[in-house]
Amino acid sequence: MLLNQPFFPDVVATAQMGKDLADVLAQRGHEVHAIASRSIYGHAGATLPPEESVPVSGAAQPILVHRVGASFFGKGNILARLADFAFFYLLALWKLLAMPRPDVVVSFTTPPLIGFAGLVARFFRASRAVHWVMDLYPDVLVACGVTPPRGAVARVVGFFSTWLLRSSDANVVLGRCMEERVLSRGVRPERVVRIPVWADLRGIEPVAHESNPFRARWAPGGQFVVMYSGNFGLGHDASTILDAILRLRDHADIVFVFVGSGKRKAEVLEFVARHGLKNVSWNEYAPREQLGQSLSAGDVHLISLREGAEGAIVPSKLFGIMAVARPALFVGNPKSEIARVLEECQGGSVLREGQGEALARAILDLKADPDRRRQMGDRARGAIAGRYDKETACRQWADLLERLG
Repeated sequence: MLLNQPFFPDVVATAQMGKDLADVLAQRGHEVHAIASRSIYGHAGATLPPEESVPVSGAAQPILVHRVGASFFGKGNILARLADFAFFYLLALWKLLAMPRPDVVVSFTTPPLIGFAGLVARFFRASRAVHWVMDLYPDVLVACGVTPPRGAVARVVGFFSTWLLRSSDANVVLGRCMEERVLSRGVRPERVVRIPVWADLRGIEPVAHESNPFRARWAPGGQFVVMYSGNFGLGHDASTILDAILRLRDHADIVFVFVGSGKRKAEVLEFVARHGLKNVSWNEYAPREQLGQSLSAGDVHLISLREGAEGAIVPSKLFGIMAVARPALFVGNPKSEIARVLEECQGGSVLREGQGEALARAILDLKADPDRRRQMGDRARGAIAGRYDKETACRQWADLLERLG
């Protein structure tokens, strides 16, 4: 049983990772269920069917998706989102207890602490409880400025989060920085398993600019495309990127293309309007089957993470960028997982928060050196196989779940 608010056909990262894992488990002969929301994540209203069978190529049985409730508020204010989370939490828990007993419940972190539903299933039904730590609480709330580190919310959430981590049969973390944070909570090392998020090398491949419809749409004049693709939320640094954009405003041959959504979207659009910038566009998520084309439209990609959020969040966008053989410029702490991966594969550069001038210079340097860009991209794609690809990571997941079950 996979338990997460977004699931297929949603396009947010956790929904895509959950679907990939469900496919592999079904192909290995397991009966796979998912409990998710009837709403597309971040949008109000219920648009998805309450029950659905999703066929899987090469599997005897489909994925059985059970959807509950609806989002009343979408991505409104914090209180509105908490209300949506609570509504989903209660209905999902009820559904989990009413269904035939699952052998293993894999709980994600949307909504926060939904893993307690897995612990309830273990207590009443002897299921195994696996906590997939996509975001670590309350660390992510503190890093995003939602609550002070020693405030009442952080203390209460921290208490229950630590209890969840220590009580789960296994906690799957996304990187070394996250593993360090989890172990510092007193979690037994044998209950912490590091499995990175991944890219599908078969589904995401480099696409040449001349045959890419997204490239033709976003850079019709053949401009150099600097892309930010994916969620741009409170855990991401926007000021450094905006500083670099402003410094390059007079370079008509450079365009900045944002693809996705997130809390920082309004901040970016307001900045663009205030400064009258003509070299910035914001676009909706591309369908997953077109992700390779979308990511390939960029010449270089931007990734950011607020300093202090490393280990609380591990952005998954890097591995799609690596899959299309594009270099990445990461703004954040050099100790974060993203920085470590880029350094190990030599597929990009790392800059600190506030280094807008250095970021602008790095963009200009890469623009002027296409051979270096190509070499960085080739090294990045070559580093995925056997470590950050879908087959490797999902095999590690399936092996773990089969041992527990």
